[in-house]
Amino acid sequence: MRRGRTLIFVLLIIIIGLVVGYVAIRQFLVTATPTIQPPTDVKVYIAGQNIPQGGKITEEVLSTMLIPQANVLGVMFTEDEKGALLNNKVAKFPLDQGAVITEAMVNDASAAVPISGPQWASLIPPGMTAMSIPANRLALSGYAINDGAHVNINACLLFVDVDPSFQTILPNLTAVLTGTGFGSVSGTEGTGFSAEGLPVLSLGVAASGSAQGRLELDPSLQQPYFLVPSEVQRPRLVCQMLLQDAVVMKLGDFPLTTATTAAAPVATDPNAAVQAPAAPDIVTLIVSPQDSITLSYLMYTNAQFSLTLRNPTDQARQATEASTLQFLLSQYNIPVPAKLPYSMQPALSTLTMPFLQNDTVPVAP
Repeated sequence: MRRGRTLIFVLLIIIIGLVVGYVAIRQFLVTATPTIQPPTDVKVYIAGQNIPQGGKITEEVLSTMLIPQANVLGVMFTEDEKGALLNNKVAKFPLDQGAVITEAMVNDASAAVPISGPQWASLIPPGMTAMSIPANRLALSGYAINDGAHVNINACLLFVDVDPSFQTILPNLTAVLTGTGFGSVSGTEGTGFSAEGLPVLSLGVAASGSAQGRLELDPSLQQPYFLVPSEVQRPRLVCQMLLQDAVVMKLGDFPLTTATTAAAPVATDPNAAVQAPAAPDIVTLIVSPQDSITLSYLMYTNAQFSLTLRNPTDQARQATEASTLQFLLSQYNIPVPAKLPYSMQPALSTLTMPFLQNDTVPVAP
């Protein structure tokens, strides 16, 4: 009997101990577990529109953007802490719309140092220069290229053979030599004597003006004959990529900011129709001084430029081969058509685009 009471008493002690241990462990875990606070967003100031270099920072040009508290840096201007610090500030350099404004981007208006020359000159990195070249819709990839674009520059040139001494295009013109010697010679004007009365060597030349040819031997008749060119020399075309990853500084003309234009505003008619802006015909590139000299030389030799748009994050450089007629035939396996005893009608001498039903034909007014 006593043994049964003792067993019950021991079981009660064990149950009470388990309950107390469970409560203690649960209380400890709840206390040790940190309370997870929901993430909070902070408003930081951004450029609400494009701000030029030296432009004053005002509420009209600012906007705000929500970012997580963990991503807020100490150099940013938050709406609740550093918003008032943006007053009386100016932009150190041009700020694009949407850029998060930091302390390194602005300066006090009282401490701002005026920049000599145009404001866009500060966009040129040290050791580089700005160079303008002619361009059109085709050379600008259908106007897909704009300010700040990264481009490759291709150039196409025409080569001809010239006489090394005359520096004139071949073939030379031939003339008939009728006689040589001192004194008067038939076929020339004058007496053949100098102003002092001394005889001079004269050449009698009757210029025929025919192109210089070459002597050939007919394989069938074994008779020589003289070949002359049937037309002027055809130039040989070559195209190659000159520059890679050049930066476009400006598409089109820069604005004129002279005192004359600023002091004489032009009166505009409010009822006049708004004219579309003129298509740009030049593009300004940021290149090295040596590349600018190369572009200047090619520009005055009537080379044709074309710009190809590339990804600004692509820093790779590609080795390219110049494109010539021989390169096209060998690289792309283009056969030269054989001379056949039959042909297509009508005869084809030029390649023209086919006219489609929906094409429009411009009519002169």
